[in-house]
Amino acid sequence: MSKPNKARFKLSAVKASYVEAVGGELVEVETDDGKVWTFPHPLFTGDELAKEIDAAEGDGAKARVLLGEQWADFVKSGGDANSLMLVFVAARSEMQDTLNKHRPTKR
Repeated sequence: MSKPNKARFKLSAVKASYVEAVGGELVEVETDDGKVWTFPHPLFTGDELAKEIDAAEGDGAKARVLLGEQWADFVKSGGDANSLMLVFVAARSEMQDTLNKHRPTKR
């Protein structure tokens, strides 16, 4: 017999509600030439990528980890490491606000 008011969350529903709340699993960055670049939203960054970002020293190294193979083309389009890291920090800040306000779907 189940307990009254027992909280049960369905994993896929919880993730979907957070994906919707933060606007997607990817963060999009547009350079002045209109090209769009993406990296995983901080809320959905996998363990390995998070470790790589943490281990990287300086904005340049962290930005290269975030964009991976997109990095060289991003720079050619006028992007730079410091600006990309500002976007990353903004996404993390918004994420904290969302986490404080959002109540995930249980089912």
